[in-house]
Amino acid sequence: MKKPWFQAILALLAIASLSAHAVKPVDADIDAAFDDAVARYDLPGLAVGVVRDGEIVYLRTAGELAVGSGNEITPETLFKIASNSKAMTAALLARLVDAGKLKWDDPVIKHLPGFRMYDPWVTREIQVRDLLIHNSGMGAGAGDLMLWPSPNAFTRDDVIAGLAHLKPVYSFRSRYAYDNTLYIVAGEVAAAVGGAPYEELVRREIFEPLALTRCQVGEWRRDEVGNVAQPHSQRDGRNVVAGGDGDVIEAIPMAAAGGIRCSLNDMLTWAKMWLTPDRFGLVDGKPWLSQAQRDAVWSAQMTMPLSKRMRDWDGSHYSAYGYGWRLADVDGTQKVSHTGTLSGMYSALTLLPEKNIGFVILINADADEARTVLNQTLVKHFTAPAQKRTLAYYAQRIAAEDKDETAARPVPDTSLRIAASSTAMQQWLGVYRDPWFGEVSICPKQDAVHFTSAKSPMLAGKVMQLDDRFLVDWDAESVDTEPWLAFVAAGKNQPAAMTMAKIDPDADFSYDYEDLHFSRVRGCP
Repeated sequence: MKKPWFQAILALLAIASLSAHAVKPVDADIDAAFDDAVARYDLPGLAVGVVRDGEIVYLRTAGELAVGSGNEITPETLFKIASNSKAMTAALLARLVDAGKLKWDDPVIKHLPGFRMYDPWVTREIQVRDLLIHNSGMGAGAGDLMLWPSPNAFTRDDVIAGLAHLKPVYSFRSRYAYDNTLYIVAGEVAAAVGGAPYEELVRREIFEPLALTRCQVGEWRRDEVGNVAQPHSQRDGRNVVAGGDGDVIEAIPMAAAGGIRCSLNDMLTWAKMWLTPDRFGLVDGKPWLSQAQRDAVWSAQMTMPLSKRMRDWDGSHYSAYGYGWRLADVDGTQKVSHTGTLSGMYSALTLLPEKNIGFVILINADADEARTVLNQTLVKHFTAPAQKRTLAYYAQRIAAEDKDETAARPVPDTSLRIAASSTAMQQWLGVYRDPWFGEVSICPKQDAVHFTSAKSPMLAGKVMQLDDRFLVDWDAESVDTEPWLAFVAAGKNQPAAMTMAKIDPDADFSYDYEDLHFSRVRGCP
């Protein structure tokens, strides 16, 4: 028999052989999914953590802050959590409800008298709760071009003022359509009743009492904070930093919708607070959030479409949106979750409250499929372990789905495009204005015609021609969704007009070109 001291030494050696950023117990199935995700999708960086019964039972990171930097990702590395910020904004409002400063059914104009929607009736009727549940009647992603691509010159006031010009495509409260802009309004409601800017309230009401020590919002300095993951995209088959940070990370208008950054450890602390409130949801011995408000944010507020994938993969029977959370059932158990998507940064937070399990995925790459299959593999690991579903299994299922969808909705072939000449576009040259997006110019420049946005400098590029149609080839490689341009000739007392539409109809809805309606206001300089 081995001596006890010898067994102890062997145990210590085993622990030392693990990744520097992994903790016991290591789950072999999760490890396999982690490794496969990194290899299959060539991820520059990945961070995954799991909590069960209030304890971290899995913690692992891989990759670099920026490829080639030599700076490793750790559990303290900051990632953009993107739309996982929405749950924090909703929790901030819930805290204000607990404090008696706000009611969920308060009219928005009670707290923001100057707020306007396109329809005056909706302006009067829209309540604080409506700001959080995607039922406004606007199309998906309406107004997002004031937020992305960034940096741009739109202010928070610009975004809120722009809502008055965004024409709805559905009846108010009739259906779900995801939006970001109304979360910005929600942040300003919080600021109005909380007596401090949104960013200050988040630090005071969420970060500090819950000890989310690395989370950042508003303006901060990259090198003072340190250990900050950078976004990446794939170019010529390799990962490169795209849209990386400068020394100063500036405050941005969309903080309440998706502008918070946190580390893996922070997000696991946040998960534990929701899953085990009697241990991790107490501040000075008192509940950080009342049970009534915990119930409210996790209650179905707006029905969401139940997709074929949810039925086939998870046996789901319902799908709904709460206050900043998506709600569904998976294999007979409750799932509370959200994802976050920004160019070059993807996140996922999934909670299984009935099992007291939660997990976090953070990736510093454009990694939609990687996040989907890894998240799904982890969900099934806990809800249906006997199925032994691997990451490869779900990758293959998505490949089959994509093949069917591509056949059904092919992307138009624009490979025969040529640069549009100023002669061909003579009738349409000029400066155009949209009520919420502002001015763009369609003007000659260096023997070509260029589209240039006054307030969104990333939206600049060469106008191209394909047969009798025009499109824009964006200069910035990080802007990957090209638009068609359509023109209408001037009429009696009507200036020439221009509209835009995505060439790829299935591209990210945040490129909401279809919401733009330009009128020509003057000729080219």
